[in-house]
Amino acid sequence: MNRAARGAAARRRGARAERLAAWLLRLKGYAILARGLRLPGGEIDLVARRGRVLVFVEVKARGDIAAAADALRQRQRARIVRAARAFLAMRPDLADHDARFDAILFGRFLPRHVVDAWRADA
Repeated sequence: MNRAARGAAARRRGARAERLAAWLLRLKGYAILARGLRLPGGEIDLVARRGRVLVFVEVKARGDIAAAADALRQRQRARIVRAARAFLAMRPDLADHDARFDAILFGRFLPRHVVDAWRADA
């Protein structure tokens, strides 16, 4: 498989994982506010809300859960935090919500929802 085909396959796998992650969150009682946001400073896969909690979610799909977790590096987390701040600047109606950063990791089998995967100040 050439490089372009591998990239296309990875994008399809990622899009599928994001759709499944959105459904997983809905089943847990979250409302999906946004998907695939590209904002100044970074991109956010999913923004969800449950009650007064606003969740910024990074979705990773790899061959196994450990590889998915390893793919979420500090530099990427910092970009997501910057994008979350840009999102909140655009949505002052959500400013009084508690913000949290979660990850949903896909491996071979069931996904893993990592609640409070990192902190904005870390």
